[in-house]
Amino acid sequence: MNSNHSSSGAIGPNGTTSADRPNQKVTKRTKNNTSCLSRKYISLFSGAMGLDIGLERAAFKCVVANEIDGLAVETIKLNKPDLPIISDSVEEVTVKTLSKAAGFDVAGIDLLAGGPPCQAFSVFGQRKGLHDGRGRMIFEFFRLVDEVRPKTFLMENVRGLHSMPLMPKGVESEGQNVPHEQTEPGSLLRELIRQFESIGYRVDCYLVNSVNYGAPQIRERLLCIGSQFDLDPDFPVPKYSNRPIDKLPPFRTLGDVIGAGFDDPDPSLMNFSPRKLKYLAMVPPGGNWRNLPIEVQKESMGKSWYLKGGRSAYWRKLSFDFPSPTVVTMPNHAGTSMCHPTELRALTVGEMAAIQEFPRDWSFVGSPTDKCRQIGNAVPPRLGEAAGQVIQRLLQASEKLSPLKEKPVSSGRIIHIRPHVRTRSYFRFGEVINEHTGYYDQGHTSDEQIQLSLEVA
Repeated sequence: MNSNHSSSGAIGPNGTTSADRPNQKVTKRTKNNTSCLSRKYISLFSGAMGLDIGLERAAFKCVVANEIDGLAVETIKLNKPDLPIISDSVEEVTVKTLSKAAGFDVAGIDLLAGGPPCQAFSVFGQRKGLHDGRGRMIFEFFRLVDEVRPKTFLMENVRGLHSMPLMPKGVESEGQNVPHEQTEPGSLLRELIRQFESIGYRVDCYLVNSVNYGAPQIRERLLCIGSQFDLDPDFPVPKYSNRPIDKLPPFRTLGDVIGAGFDDPDPSLMNFSPRKLKYLAMVPPGGNWRNLPIEVQKESMGKSWYLKGGRSAYWRKLSFDFPSPTVVTMPNHAGTSMCHPTELRALTVGEMAAIQEFPRDWSFVGSPTDKCRQIGNAVPPRLGEAAGQVIQRLLQASEKLSPLKEKPVSSGRIIHIRPHVRTRSYFRFGEVINEHTGYYDQGHTSDEQIQLSLEVA
């Protein structure tokens, strides 16, 4: 397996490039044919259906969904009253239960898609991986792929999964002899890919960012695309950028979606406490804790002030001039603050949903806290649509091919497509940076990212 940093000319086993490998690449000639197809798929870990909305925009039709969270199930029923839903734990789901709910035998269906719970792998969590019950759900996803045998699968997760070890340091049992390779970063994903390969699937993994494809939000995600065919899915390069060298349209911004003229469909919110509002009132739009006087920083942040790292989300007030940071489940926390740029309050449910690009008429069930949790945990539909278009082309290209009979040559690639995006800095050379100054307005010429290799159509 290989970890590459470009979407074209990726290095394969033994140093071969995509041009040398015997496998085929999905051509862009099928790009415009996706609208005439409506392929069927199964949705697992459906949540508020952000991923599913995107897949439907790419001409896929969901035939059955599985979600255990009661309020998320009610959200699905409210918006998709005719969609069969299995509300049991995924551990109880089988090909038989899926077929019964869908009303037909789902074995060999076009696509199985879902995002197993990601909290166990998030770089912002404790990263217990498989030692967190939620982390083990990725292997339930594998089990259902093995049972259903879909032509393709899409597994979405946080970027932290790609560096997660099978056995995180500090959680191994006392006296247990753990092989070194199981504690290496990335060993969990490598093992998962190996298991998929053992049942006849090629797997290509992409670290991407929704802002590169037109979303008004910076959100890094890992997309694993598997298929029974030795085809390169050829995930597209970014369509937008904030780097002058890329010569692409500029990123969409927060102001583009909730700026002037925004009609809020759900103004409910999880607001800040009076104490938090007192500090946020001192922060300009686009600023954070760095904009406060030193004495106020220490007073308001306590022990957090002495921690290392940027802590850029602490006392953060958003800016209409830049893309939104990642929409979180708790927008009213001091350390994950999502304060409106010009109004002294947290973002509303309607604003958060608009940033995630849910349809305006998509409703969420529960209290404001419940709604924010569903929205913050969702996959941006924009990424679901991009991945769906890739899989549509892959399925079309595979129609005359036979399934894999041996391990594919190029499986296991982990391809970085500018996932880590810098839009601005808050502090540099001991000085607070003006909140309207973009990262590349400061004289930066490189952000240590591999430059885009844009292919000529």
